[in-house]
Amino acid sequence: MTQPDSGPPFSYAKLAFFSIGAASLVLLVTTFLVGLLQDANTWVLLAVALAGVFGAIAAMGTVATRMTNKAFPKTPERGDQPPTQ
Repeated sequence: MTQPDSGPPFSYAKLAFFSIGAASLVLLVTTFLVGLLQDANTWVLLAVALAGVFGAIAAMGTVATRMTNKAFPKTPERGDQPPTQ
């Protein structure tokens, strides 16, 4: 019994590469902004840096979730239906 072709197989290496790549891109933009604003108040720089860290975490989560959901779609055969009352 063969399973229908559901696309390319899931790769943890690809997931890690794209997740870390997205976070690195956000941190690169944050570094650029901090460099542009280096004469600003210290608290402004701290806020920009913290926003960059939170943005990197959000980017990693978003990319990982989208890739995982694409690789493993919810189907009724797997019992992924919402419970009925």
